[in-house]
Order: sequence, then structure tokens, then C-alpha cells
Amino acid sequence: MPKGIYTVPRPQNEPVLSYAPGTPERKAMEEAIREVYSHELDIPMVIGGKEIRTDKKVAITAPHDHSKVLGYYYQGGEEEVKMAIEAALKARREWASMIWEHRASIFLKMGDLVAGPYRYKLNAATMIGQSKNVFQAEIDSACELADFYRFNTHYMTQIYADQPSSAPNTWNRMEYRPLEGFVFALTPFNFTSIAGNLPTAPALMGNVAVWKPSKTAIYSAHVLMEIYREAGLPDGVINLVFASGPTAAKVVLTHPDFAGFHFTGSTAVFQSIWKMIGNNIKTYKTYPRIVGETGGKDYIMVHPSANRKAVITAMVRGAFEYQGQKCSAASRAYIPRSMWNDMKEELITTVKELKMGPPEDFSNFINAVIDEASFDKITGFIEKAAQDKETEIVVGGGFDKSTGYYIEPTIIRTDDPHYVTMEEELFGPVLTVFVYDDDKYEETLDLLDGTSIYGLTGAIFAEDRYAIEKATERLTYTAGNFYINDKPTGAVVGQQPFGGARGSGTNDKAGSVLNLIRWVSPRSIKENFLPPEDYRYPFMG
Repeated sequence: MPKGIYTVPRPQNEPVLSYAPGTPERKAMEEAIREVYSHELDIPMVIGGKEIRTDKKVAITAPHDHSKVLGYYYQGGEEEVKMAIEAALKARREWASMIWEHRASIFLKMGDLVAGPYRYKLNAATMIGQSKNVFQAEIDSACELADFYRFNTHYMTQIYADQPSSAPNTWNRMEYRPLEGFVFALTPFNFTSIAGNLPTAPALMGNVAVWKPSKTAIYSAHVLMEIYREAGLPDGVINLVFASGPTAAKVVLTHPDFAGFHFTGSTAVFQSIWKMIGNNIKTYKTYPRIVGETGGKDYIMVHPSANRKAVITAMVRGAFEYQGQKCSAASRAYIPRSMWNDMKEELITTVKELKMGPPEDFSNFINAVIDEASFDKITGFIEKAAQDKETEIVVGGGFDKSTGYYIEPTIIRTDDPHYVTMEEELFGPVLTVFVYDDDKYEETLDLLDGTSIYGLTGAIFAEDRYAIEKATERLTYTAGNFYINDKPTGAVVGQQPFGGARGSGTNDKAGSVLNLIRWVSPRSIKENFLPPEDYRYPFMG
């Protein structure tokens, strides 16, 4: 039992390394990449601490080069998902009863492993397995993930410290119990940090989890599981399964001990799972916690007073970093007519400067999109825009999947503010611009608000403070993360808690107290030191 009231180390954001030529980190990173390419990994599921293999072996190839086989994973089915649930429930009692500072120690160690001895291995897995350049991998799989583990541990202690007041002769306490059952974590390909946070945030609060990563991020998930085990996470607390989404959902969402769902992915998938949960609500022992961050149609709104060069930089970085495969990526922009002509030429020049190729070449800004299905979807929109009369391809528009899934960064201009690429999420390197008349700024704010079902991120660029104030007020529900004179991507744990509402999710803000509080079920305890010994009250006299 605790013999002290402990304070965990105060978290600080992990510094982002530069990887500039000649730096030690660049040399270490190049060596880690060579290691990834040097041999093929054999990647089992991990259930109850045991490595599980099936007779269905699936190859993992690099998105930027189909000829490079990075390894093989073993596809699971209903049997393996059931095993994972059983292993989680078996581990639950002992893990839930573990004194909190020992859980904290495990997760603080995870943060140090990610930032230290595993930094280059995990970055390399993300770079090659998910086709992400070195800077994007660094801010994701090294820095943000270490931040999640360190800040979440700090937030956990804040939750535990939040206690009720007590009247004379009583002592009131609040106990923050883990959920009664298991949590299902369904994680995306685009951020290793998200894949690392979704199963562990509930686990930190004493829960057990079944974790199904995206099939296009299994390589980095394997490294994450290695980190968990080295950090001392007990067997069965997090169980890694490689089943298809429908297979996993069929087993998980019909189980009576299903207690929570932690998700990042598409709006359509989230809504379908929510519907399945609703249909099965009588099955469960408790009402499941549903936490999800889904799609976005993120915007840049430009006022005539804006700094033109700052806008161009925000558009290029916000739309094209990691090939636009961020939930927060800028995918629509509203530009005043008085600025467009000068901006257009600068945009064309800047976008044409962006080098495209494999991530191991550090001079490349653009790499490949994640897989063929994504490539086909995105290029279908580009081909349509090239044919439609109300649009023009301003720059880019080329694509090729003969070697890897490469799509040029593309800017489309449309005269229709409700054109399909202004409304639908593409999840690729495509930015659509609508040019508005300068005297219709406020009307355009209304137009922006009513164009999309999403509400994840957005940015306003202006030097006029009245314009900034107007946009901040008028666009209140368009973005859970709102940026003033900055691109709508790049949220930092502890600085800008991330999440949106409307069609973009439950806005439970990953990397904050708001998220962690969803994974506990509080119990109020009242102790009366001088209990009454007579049933009669004074008013009865």
C-alpha cells in the first residue's frame, strides 16, 4: 500500500530533433532505415502475452515501393478476437487493483523508451511502413507519443486528486474506478502516436484492452507492442489482434463485457459501429463509453488583410505534409479575389518545388499515399475535377502507381463553393480553393459554416483584429481546434488538446484530462464518523 502522496515528474514536450545533414540523429536514422530494409519481419498477434500465428500469412510492402516486402503478419479471425477478450478479462482484476504509482511507472518508462532507445527504430518503422518523411515521423512517433505517455500520467494524478468537500463529522472521497469490462481500441494508419495512445490511455486508468490496428500500420504496431512489453506492461492488459474490422466488430460488439470503444478513423465506420452498439445495448452489463475522432474537411479562411506569404506557407504545409493524410489537413481554402492572382503564381511556383519520392531520401517533402484503395479514390476526384467545367487544376494533378502510390500535390480552383471536393473528405494531397469577392467576407463565413458536416480544424488568416474576432465568433462550431494565423495542423499534447465535434467525433480531446476521465467510472464514498442514533429530526418536536 502507498506510504506517501506521490507527485509524478512534471511533463515537458519532447524536443523535436532536426535531422539536418551532419547531425548524430540523421546518422542514427539512416542506420535504422537500413535495418528495416535489411530483413523481413515475422509479426505475430500478441494475446495474453503469447505470440499467436495462423495459417494466413500476409505480406507488408512499402507504400512507396511495392517491390519492397518489409515482413509478414498473421491474419486472425473470430477465434483470435475471442481469445483476446478472454485474455483481457483474465488480466483485468489484478491490473485494476494495481496501486496507481506502479501503473504510472510503466507509462513513464514507455515515454522514455520511445524518446530514447526506441526513437529511431519506431521512426524508421513509421517512415518506411507508412511512407512518412523523417520530420513528420519525428513529430509523430517519437515526440507526440512520448508526450502522450508523460502528460497522460500527469493528468491521471490530477483526476485522482480531484476530491469532494466534506461536512463536519464526515469524510467524502471519490474513487475513480476503471470501467467494468474491456475497451476496444480501433486505430488508424496515419499517426503512430494515435495508434499508441488509443489502447494505452484506457489502460493507464486501470482498464484492459483489445487493440486492432490498421492493416497498413502493423509494422509500427509491432514495435509499439515491443515497447509495452519492455516497459513492464503485464500480459493481457493490451492484446494485439490482426482481424478484419467486420470480424472484430462482430465478436467485440456482441460481448456482454464490452465497456468502451476508443477510435480514430472514418466518420462512416464510427457511425456504423455506434449503430451496432445501439442495437446491442441490452447485451451489455454497462453502457459502453464511446470515444471517437473521425473525419474532417478542414479549412483556411483568408481575409483581405492577411499576410500573403504566411497564407501560402500555411496552405502548402497544411494541405501537403504527409500527403494530406491527416485528419487535420487543410483541404479547402477561401481566398479573397484581390489576393488570388498574386497568390496563384506563388503557389504554383512553391508547389512545383516540392520534391516527391521515397522517405529514405531526406530531400523529399512528398512521399506515397498509404495504399491502392486510397490512391484510386483520390485520383478519381482529380480526374473528375480535370473534366468539370466549373473547376480548374491550378497545379499538380499527376499521379502514378507503377512503383509506389504517388500523387502530385494538387490545387483545384472551383467556382462552386459546394463542389464535391469542397465538401467531401479526400484524405490526400488535394486542396480546393474558392475565390470570393472581398466585400462578401461575412457572407463567406456563413458559407464556410454551412458547407461541411465536419468540425475538426480550421484557420483564419487576417491582420485586421475585427475580422479575426468576427471569424472566431462566427465559426465557433466549425472547428474543435481553431488556429489564428497558423496552419490547421500540428496540435501539440499539453498545448492544443485535439478533437472536433459535428461529424468529426465526440471531441473528447486526446492527450488531456477530458479524454482520460472517459475511461473511469467514479464512485462516491461517504464515511460518517458520528452516525445518528435516533431516527427523529428536530422539526418533529
